[in-house]
Amino acid sequence: MIDIKFVRTNPEVVKASQVARQEDPNIVDELLRLDDKKRAVRQEFDELRRQQGEIGKKIAALSGDEKVKLLESVAELAKQVSDAKDAVAKSEEEFDDTMLRIQNVIEGAPSGGEEDFVVLKEVGERNTEKSMGFKPKAHWELGEALDIIDTKRGSKVGGSRFYFLKGLGARLDLGLANMALELAVENGFTPMITPTLVRPEIMRGTGFIGRHDSEVYRLGGEDDSYLVGTSEVALAGYHQDEFIEFPEANGGLEALRYAGFSACYRREAGAAGKDTRGIIRVHQFHKLEMFVYCPEERADEEHQRLLKMEEQMIRDLELPYRVIDTAAGDLGSSAARKFDCEAWLPSENRFLELTSTSNCTTFQARRLNIRTKSADGNKTVATLNGTLATTRWIVAILENHQQPDGTVIIPEKLRPFVGGVSLIEPPTTKGVNGK
Repeated sequence: MIDIKFVRTNPEVVKASQVARQEDPNIVDELLRLDDKKRAVRQEFDELRRQQGEIGKKIAALSGDEKVKLLESVAELAKQVSDAKDAVAKSEEEFDDTMLRIQNVIEGAPSGGEEDFVVLKEVGERNTEKSMGFKPKAHWELGEALDIIDTKRGSKVGGSRFYFLKGLGARLDLGLANMALELAVENGFTPMITPTLVRPEIMRGTGFIGRHDSEVYRLGGEDDSYLVGTSEVALAGYHQDEFIEFPEANGGLEALRYAGFSACYRREAGAAGKDTRGIIRVHQFHKLEMFVYCPEERADEEHQRLLKMEEQMIRDLELPYRVIDTAAGDLGSSAARKFDCEAWLPSENRFLELTSTSNCTTFQARRLNIRTKSADGNKTVATLNGTLATTRWIVAILENHQQPDGTVIIPEKLRPFVGGVSLIEPPTTKGVNGK
């Protein structure tokens, strides 16, 4: 959540952010009204408690009728205190519910919706039928012909948008994760294998409950937990209710950097008719996610660090790509700014998001009560996240590195992570049912 002190002193800034996100700005006025109400009710409760304490002291020194009379007034005052306590709880609940509906204040993101992004740069030549010398196949065609992606049996076993990765398909998925992990470790990240089930308060703290309800899987009943769509959730909750001590280096405070690997689950609600073939929009996939805790003043610098690492990974895989500044209306509720790296898909003549990196400023840490001690007192830390590899990257590799004979060249820097294999070829022997 955002800092209520910031809202009190900068209401127009928060309203402008809501407008840029294409959200209701009037909720800011409602929050301020509830803030005033909460403080007034709290003040009334504190005054009644003070009076109650004073009367309690007087009773000890009295006797007879005076004591009886005062005890009668104490009973009436006790009821007023109880009612005021209930009013405080109700006002705080109303305030908290409204506060949770206000999204993070954007920092530099362009206004508008999904299509209003700004292209910051494009790297590499787009592969086309003309430049490749043949009509490129879609990744699902290649995956089936090479016998490394099996969506038919995936649907049979798990339902629509499930799949099997087979042979070099599985090795590509794990190889990408290990390649990304090596890059992360080289850059000071601590490897983590994270839980894929988390408690509701962790999901709420990261901003994934609310407008994203339809995207997440929830286990009901006694379990009452969520399947994560990214290890960002677990890594954000890792230091919940803690004071972080940042290590010192180079004359200043360093960040805490984690690289979490996990299976991820998304309902893909609202994706009907979109990318129904292949492994672009699926319910389960693997991801290597970077997550950073840092002093608030370091957040922009860390954001650029994450973006630089994502670009290095994409360049090492020899993929043409572009970087976009995501528009405010397409940001997650926690993000103040987000950069996406999108790879070119020659079969569809379009770009496909491979990575995103978000600066969540203090929004998540404030919800999760994660702070650091400083000379100026206790401060809420900033959190950032960024994707370094996912199963989806296989799509871009297959499409951009396919050859006229149907084989696919594995990028040189990925080969050590797939057993040294340099070429994916169609199977030479038939398996079950001639596959």
